[in-house]
Amino acid sequence: IGQEQLAQTLFPVGELEKPAVRAAAEAAGLPVHAKKDSTGICFIGERNFREFLASYLPPSPGEMRTPEGDALGEHDGLMYYTLGQRQGLGIGGRRGFPDDPWYVLHKDTAENVLYVGQGHDHPWLFASEVQAAQLSWVSGEAPAEGTRLTAKLRYRQPDQDCMVEAVESDRLALSFDAPQRAVTPGQSVVLYDGDSCLGGGVIEHADTIPATTARKPNDRKSTK
Repeated sequence: IGQEQLAQTLFPVGELEKPAVRAAAEAAGLPVHAKKDSTGICFIGERNFREFLASYLPPSPGEMRTPEGDALGEHDGLMYYTLGQRQGLGIGGRRGFPDDPWYVLHKDTAENVLYVGQGHDHPWLFASEVQAAQLSWVSGEAPAEGTRLTAKLRYRQPDQDCMVEAVESDRLALSFDAPQRAVTPGQSVVLYDGDSCLGGGVIEHADTIPATTARKPNDRKSTK
């Protein structure tokens, strides 16, 4: 959306938080004041997410591995997992490993391997540099290289200090002051200058430790 469209747009409750809007709706006698908040993905509704994906993308099971190359079993399909995910891995306690929770660290789409590891702050989950494409700028102009801004990489994330390292017509490179956890390609990065939203793009790459550093499965077999 550009400035031409925004100039004709009004947000009459844009300065109000939801409780205040509900109170105003109730005072006006609008039945929607008590309507339940929507959750999940709006176009899926109450359907099971995995079943929804499976109807469009055939599942492709593959190997589940640690960064050290230990095989832990089989995943149901990379499309069902997201970086940093803890629930639903089906790993449980494993002989020879600590009892710490397991997290999704990396999805190797070329080899159809899901890399998992223990520890919320596993090194494989962090990146300080991010590249984005499919850029869109509210003003029509991209920020200059060297500009310091803040960014959001996920919903409700606190503003993250960053710098524009390189910018082209269709590419953007950012460096963050603090390493960012579970930066996920395909999601959006949105840039701000103070309270002003400048625009953003779709994350293409993050400089996490590459999966190529992981060894192939070693002699230690999967254990339960």
